Amino acid sequence: MTATSRADTIASLSQRTRAMRGTILEMITAAASGHPGGSLSAIDFIATLFFTRLRHDPKNPTWGDRDRFVLSKGHAVPALYVTLAARGYFDEALLPTLRQLDSPLQGHPVNRFMPACEAPTGSLGQGLSVAQGMALAGRMDRKDYTTYCMMGDGEIQEGQVWEALMSAAKFGLDNLVAIVDWNGGQIDGSIAEVMPSLEPVVQKFTAFGWDVREINGHDFGEILDAIAWSDSRNGKPKCIVARTVKGKGVSFVEHPTKYHGAALTQEELGRALAELKESK
Repeated sequence: MTATSRADTIASLSQRTRAMRGTILEMITAAASGHPGGSLSAIDFIATLFFTRLRHDPKNPTWGDRDRFVLSKGHAVPALYVTLAARGYFDEALLPTLRQLDSPLQGHPVNRFMPACEAPTGSLGQGLSVAQGMALAGRMDRKDYTTYCMMGDGEIQEGQVWEALMSAAKFGLDNLVAIVDWNGGQIDGSIAEVMPSLEPVVQKFTAFGWDVREINGHDFGEILDAIAWSDSRNGKPKCIVARTVKGKGVSFVEHPTKYHGAALTQEELGRALAELKESK
């Protein structure tokens, strides 16, 4: 990627994700239910992955050679839905049906309704094990696809995550990339209050046999560099710790817990959309 094309890519991603943030908030407000905070913290990485790196085919979502993306923090699925729509997996007119009965856009990913969602997630702590199985299957089938798995920082308090970390390193799954969306909050409070011993997370993942890179999860240049770094096939799984802001992009939503699982009111939505528009 040349310096000019890289700058153009970053500018395009910045513009695109600003619009996506507005759509995410509109979807959640229409449903009067959902998780805006973690969706807004995750959208920059998810969009960058789908628009610049992931090998996939919107017309054939179950294509055998595709890269896989498992959203283990399933409550942030509005960020995935808006990205899938933008990539052509389904009509964007479907987005306002989030969480409605009979809509394929359920409140957590359901691959039976939406094949582009690799796994039904939302019961936290399970996604990395699922992604590891996909990575092992790829090796057994002699496929060269990469499996990416995004987890939340609160989520990695689950013991199953650490079992998966150990076994992925044991099997040398260098076709597996974990992303930790470290936005500092969970439903019960800040990470520092609920489970301060998660830190130092980089050293912990390293001690479990993973290559680890820590980035600003809202800096598109750092995201692009980290994704390129994770392509290395050196016999070790990769982890990208993305330091993010819960509710990123809207000043009054940027809070560790307030908007973790609370939809905006219509008045708040108007304020948020106006702020996003002014930030251009």
